[in-house]
Amino acid sequence: MSKKSINAKTQRREEGKEIQVKPLRSSPLCVEEQIVSRWIRPQIRKLSAYPVPDASGLIKLDAMENPYHWPQDKIDQWLELLRSAELNRYPDPHARRLKDRLREVMAVPADAAMLLGNGSDEIIQMIIMAVSGEGRSVLSVDPGFVMYRMIADFCGMDYIGVPLREDFSLDAEAVLASIEQHQPAVVFLAYPNNPTGNLFERADMLRVIEAAPGIVVVDEAYHAFAEDSFMPLLGEYENLLLMRTVSKMGLAGLRLGMLAGARQWLDEFDKVRLPYNINILTQLSAGFALQHAAMLAAQTQQIKQDRTKLYARMQALDALRVFPSQANFILFRVPAGKTASVFEGLKTEGILIKNMDKAGPLLRDCLRVTVGTAEENAAFLQALARINLPRS
Repeated sequence: MSKKSINAKTQRREEGKEIQVKPLRSSPLCVEEQIVSRWIRPQIRKLSAYPVPDASGLIKLDAMENPYHWPQDKIDQWLELLRSAELNRYPDPHARRLKDRLREVMAVPADAAMLLGNGSDEIIQMIIMAVSGEGRSVLSVDPGFVMYRMIADFCGMDYIGVPLREDFSLDAEAVLASIEQHQPAVVFLAYPNNPTGNLFERADMLRVIEAAPGIVVVDEAYHAFAEDSFMPLLGEYENLLLMRTVSKMGLAGLRLGMLAGARQWLDEFDKVRLPYNINILTQLSAGFALQHAAMLAAQTQQIKQDRTKLYARMQALDALRVFPSQANFILFRVPAGKTASVFEGLKTEGILIKNMDKAGPLLRDCLRVTVGTAEENAAFLQALARINLPRS
């Protein structure tokens, strides 16, 4: 269609109605708001895009990333491997070699099927797309991982968020009552929970799995730091699925997530997986990294040790309430109404953390810091001291 015909004032018919299409008033790339609002679903119009702040020039402690690089010899070996990548060919659509490596490193039971995604987010999307339907719902806890709610909204599903207790423990009775009332198609429970960092009581988790009429996905994104897992129970509950990611192991840039569970479930989810979703560079890079799992495990162990030290140093500050964590981040509360000033003060000092104050009533006055290197953690603590934390 020519620019002249695009800009011309025309009339079109749709379902028997006359529709006025006005000429664009300035640039051909300028679209009138009423046209956008007519075609974009109201549920999407109400949403905001996932915010990712610019961390240029800052110590980045906001996104729960592993702060460590690889040794130079490992980088050289990895780059040499990438020379073999056939970029003119599509990758293995099932990433079979990578699955074998993941099964070994993550101790996935031999009889469990596996499905890979472009990060855990894509796996969450596949699951919800497969079970979506009128009157169906997704259930999780609040505060919980934001993508459960966002993807439920994307797919037109009702989202049920059951509040945690004040100490962020699981209110099992409330969850069970909500399951009974709403009969959710899928329940997501992060273990440890994000953004609170704590492990829910294992017995309560089992009660939820047993009571749920549909799928229960235990999200073990932070399994490397938690020293506990539901992986061995995959064969004991037909509705239990387990999700993991390599992001927190130091491979966030690869965007690789894994779902394990009964083949009958995963075969259905595979139908909504986009072809070739795990690209060849990710397959090669992740496979190489997992050959050196001991290196990644050593980094994880260092982060856990530094988490203990950072937690103790933060607890010693009277102005903070610091919550226990089994992940690679620490959630803490500052005096009422001071989150913005503390967050901006740290940013002025060159430290970027996460402001959780607007993420729900239980997170009011809360901030979250990723455990970094010893030097980064020291810089964070020094910045806290320099901004003169207000007292409650």
